[in-house]
Parts: sequence; structure tokens; C-alpha cells
Amino acid sequence: MMRQPEYIRPGDTIGFAAPSFGAVIEPYRTRFEAACRKLGERGYRLKTAPSVYKNDGIGISTDPESAARDLMDLYLDDSVDAVLSVGGGELMCETISHIDFKKLKEAEPKWFMGYSDNTNMLLPMASLCEVPGIYGPCAPTFGKPWEETENAAMALLEGTELTVRGQDFYEKPWSEGDEEEEDPLAPYALTEPKILSSYLYKGDALRKADRQEEIRMEGILMGGCLDILTNLAGTGYDGVRNIMKKYGPVIWVLEACDLTTLSIRRAVWHLKQCGWFDTAAGFLIGRPLAAFGQDIMGVNQYNAVTDIVGDLRVPVVMDADIGHVSPMMPLIMGSGAVVTVQGNHIEVMHRPV
Repeated sequence: MMRQPEYIRPGDTIGFAAPSFGAVIEPYRTRFEAACRKLGERGYRLKTAPSVYKNDGIGISTDPESAARDLMDLYLDDSVDAVLSVGGGELMCETISHIDFKKLKEAEPKWFMGYSDNTNMLLPMASLCEVPGIYGPCAPTFGKPWEETENAAMALLEGTELTVRGQDFYEKPWSEGDEEEEDPLAPYALTEPKILSSYLYKGDALRKADRQEEIRMEGILMGGCLDILTNLAGTGYDGVRNIMKKYGPVIWVLEACDLTTLSIRRAVWHLKQCGWFDTAAGFLIGRPLAAFGQDIMGVNQYNAVTDIVGDLRVPVVMDADIGHVSPMMPLIMGSGAVVTVQGNHIEVMHRPV
């Protein structure tokens, strides 16, 4: 079985690390300080690694070795019950070069939560150490008014509700010319109606599903940010084949940050050629950030995926509430799951494997 961490409860200690970016610039510093207040009011003790407030690194909070040491120290500290990353970023791949995953595999499992660049931690932990982790909001997000994303993430950490659901509206991605929100603690601006694009293999091809059709997938959740996954595939931090062999069908959770539609298509092709999708039970694809609404040479955010995985004859659900375009459904990578989708309704029920 996967090595399930203990759920946390008020009175426990949450550790904060900066294996990628720290919380030193706005709006993240204000949000992080507000998050600490809110989590403290909830009854949690807090422990902050030195790297959280550092900004002396190149493309990262501090030098990768120090960032890795902070993360290791928190994870191996018996007084710390869960570790939250304070940010995503760009070069956490250099941090994990100094992480001793063999030692983490021997340690008592505990929750790690973050998204985006934190895929660098979540994939090796799930696939090498067989410890599930939460692909969910980084710590500063908890400084904003708590909405479904924050409530669902805390419910997963505390074990009070293991089923997460998508929302009816999403936040339009910021683009050049838009005015940035000045208030770092402003609530989400969920103004755009969410429309899931779901596909089923019918006859001899992957085709758009009818709105009334119910789609069901069952397997172990794996994935994260596609920008990072394609970088990890085939390295010593890739234990995906081990997971496929031991746990069978995989529901792939994928979303993209900086990738264009062409880059997404290449990345999905790459993972497929690495054999990652050989036991795929289906795909949950989040709204892409940079590639949202983009069409390059006939490649859009939809056929970038469906044209590559269509021959696998499994369901593909796109524009889900996963990743960089808010809101986010926090999901436990390395957990068993039953996913049901009908029209614009999506529900993910986690269960241990």
C-alpha cells in the first residue's frame, strides 16, 4: 500500500519551506503573513524555514543546497506534522538534486502540499517513496478569504472530507493590458462560466461526450504541472513505472503553466513515448495558463492533448479546475480515486490504495 500520512489537527505543527520561490515580494509576503495568522487562529503551531524569507538565489529563493536542507529538516523533524511550500517558481529541479529521497522514504510519512514547481517534490515522493502528497494551493493562498479551494485543501489535510468538486465559475487569466488587482488579500474574481470539454472513445475515435453522459474513471492519481513532468521523465526522480506495475490504472492529472499549445503537444507526446500512459485509466486536464485560448498553426489547448492520447481509448476531461487558472481543486497525488463527470459537474473521491 501507499504510505498514507496521518491527517493533521489543531495543535499540530505546520512547517513552511521555500524549495522554489520564497515569500519575500508582494503580494506573497502579505498573503503569507495573513495565512500564518489564520492558521494560528485555527489552532496550529507554525515553524518557518530560513529560506522562506530569503531572496539571494538565482531563479530560486536561495542556493539549491540550502533550500533542500530546509525542506529535509522540516520533513524529518518529528515535531512537524505537515509541510507546505510557500511558492511555486522555476528551478526547484535544482533543489531536488540535493534531496535524499531514500532517507525520506524511510521516514514517517507526512503531508507535503504545493503546486506548479512543487511537482518536483510531489512526483518523486509519490512514485519513489510511495507517499501521497497534495497538489494544491501554496501557503500564501490561505491568507486570502477562504473559499472552496482553501476549505477543500484544509479538509484533505485534516481528513474531514476526501471528496472534492469543481466549481461553476473560474477566474479569467490575467493578460497584457489588464489591470492587476492591487489588494493582495482580495477574494477570487470568479466571473467566467466553467464549461468542461469531455471526450470518450466512440466507435473508432475519441469524440466529444454528450452533456448527459456520465464519465467514470478509477485508478491512482498521478501528475501535476506538465512543464515540470516532462523535465523529470526518464531521470532518477521518475518512478512512474514502479507505480504502474504495483498499482495498475493511473488517472493522469495534467496542467500547464508557461507552455504554448505546441509545447503542450510535444510534452504529452514525450510522456506517452516514455511509457507513462501505458496503464492510463483517463486524463484530467486543467485549464492552461499561457496557452489559454491560444491557437498556433492549428494546434489549440484541446487537440494538443486529444490528438496524442486519442488512441488510448480512455476518457479525457479538459478545462477542469486544476492548476494555475483559479479556482483549484486540490488533489492527492498517489491516492486512489473515483472520478465522475457529467456535463460541467466533476467530482473526485479519494480513497487509500
